[in-house]
Amino acid sequence: MVEGMELAGRVAVVTGASRGIGRAVAEGLAAAGADVVVASRKLEACQVAAEKIEAATGRRALAVSCNVSHWDQCEQLVEETYRTFGHCEVLVNNAGLSPLYPDLASVTEELYDKTHAVNAKGPFRLGALFGSRMHADRGGSIINVSSVAAWRPGPGDLPYAMAKAGLNALTLGLAGAFAPRVRANTVVPGPFDTDVAKAWPPGAIEALGRANPMGRIGRPEDLVGLCVFLASDASSYVNGAQILVDGGAARHL
Repeated sequence: MVEGMELAGRVAVVTGASRGIGRAVAEGLAAAGADVVVASRKLEACQVAAEKIEAATGRRALAVSCNVSHWDQCEQLVEETYRTFGHCEVLVNNAGLSPLYPDLASVTEELYDKTHAVNAKGPFRLGALFGSRMHADRGGSIINVSSVAAWRPGPGDLPYAMAKAGLNALTLGLAGAFAPRVRANTVVPGPFDTDVAKAWPPGAIEALGRANPMGRIGRPEDLVGLCVFLASDASSYVNGAQILVDGGAARHL
C-alpha cells in the first residue's frame, strides 16, 4: 500500500453500490481498510453486495436502501450511517441513470425530472449533509462520479449530460464550501462496460474499444485505484479536480 492511501478507521458511503462501478469502488475502499455503507435502491441487492465485501475484506459493510432522488431517504442514509458507525469520512456519489428516448422532442417532463433528481439533486443533498458533518468532525473526502457526456453532450443523452454538468459544478462548489477539512473531486469516466452499456446498439462496445488507444472501453475496476487515492490522505492537496478516465479516447477533443 502506498503511504497515505490506507483507509483503516474510516467509513465510506457509496451510492449505487450494489453493482457496476459503485460495487467495485466499495470493494476497493474496504480492501484499503475502510468500513463501507453499500447504498442503492434495492435492499436485497445491497445486502448481497455487503455480505460479499465483508467476506472478501474482513471490513464491516452496512446495506442501506436509498433512492437518492428522495431527500428524506438521503437524510435517512446519513442518520443510519452515523447511528451505526458514529462517523463518516468518505462519500462517493455514484448513483446515476441515463434513460433512453427516441429524440429530443420525445423527452417527457417525467424522464427529465427523474434524470436530474438521481444524477444531480440527490448528490447535492448528500454532499450538503455529509459535508457539513464531516467538516464538524474528522474531515473527509467527497467523490462525485460524473461522465464525459458532461463535457461533450450529444442529442442521445442530453438530459443526462446536463445533469452531470450540474454534478461537476456541485464539486467545485463543495470544494470551497467545506475546505480545508473536506475535499471534493470529480472522476469523469468515458464509455464503461456497465449495465448502461447493455442498452447500446449491437456492436457499439466493440467499435468503441477498437477506437480507444487502450483497445477496449472502461471496466468498473478501472476507477477503483483513483477513488481510493481521492479518499485517502495521499490526495490531501487535490481539491476541486475533474479527472478524466477514458483510456485516452477524448485526447483529440
